Amino acid sequence: MSEASIIERLVAGADDAPAVSAPDRITLTHGGLRRLISETAAQLHALGLGRGDRVAIVLPNGPEMATAFVAVAAAASTAPLNPAYRADELDFYLSDIGANAILVAEDESGPAVAVAERLGIAVLRLVARGDAPAGSFEIEGKPVGPSVSPRLAENGDIALLLHTSGTTSRPKLVPLSHANLAASAAHIGATLGLTSGDRCLNIMPLFHIHGLIAAVLSSLAAGGSVFCTPGFNALRFFHWLGEARPSWYTAVPTMHQAILPRAARNAE
Repeated sequence: MSEASIIERLVAGADDAPAVSAPDRITLTHGGLRRLISETAAQLHALGLGRGDRVAIVLPNGPEMATAFVAVAAAASTAPLNPAYRADELDFYLSDIGANAILVAEDESGPAVAVAERLGIAVLRLVARGDAPAGSFEIEGKPVGPSVSPRLAENGDIALLLHTSGTTSRPKLVPLSHANLAASAAHIGATLGLTSGDRCLNIMPLFHIHGLIAAVLSSLAAGGSVFCTPGFNALRFFHWLGEARPSWYTAVPTMHQAILPRAARNAE
């Protein structure tokens, strides 16, 4: 691996330091995250997927979405997609990405699977281990091709593929390298003064760069942790605050506006 890759940044925390947690789940440590990254890379390599291959991730918000993004990026390029997309939207995005495989939940049977199969894209299943630390999973599926060389991502490899919003024209595909992500995570961490003692409460969607980089990667790159919720819910926000005891959270203005009116009656 190149010295500046985001993967090395993420595995820099102490073995027993918390990395990923979630409501009513055991915490995954940085040491556990390191093992998960290695195990996932080995599974993908055995299935014929490696550097340069593109894996779309269509999963609901939560710890598995966060760890899948990090772990898959160690071996291939990731493309997180909104699980609420309709079939025609999935058809466009999967085709434009040039996905070699799509990673979905174990029991997923919606349009993502149907569209992938129609396009000839391999369907991989994420099997979450509910009794294990948050974010723990295994990947099941049929081989995409012969096993590939077990080499992990390097600095110049594409880590993340995202589309622009398409507000004024057709959405454009934006590739971001590991160097890009490492720089972004480091800059956010430096700006916020993040340390290994910080914990972020994430309520942002994890198919969007805000949640992926500003919440998850900046926290992990600083050696800290992230508490992954199922997504924004103003009625659950203060309960999650009490459970997670975060040092910070990040959100967009509409979320803050929904939270503020409830603050007074949830003061401690």
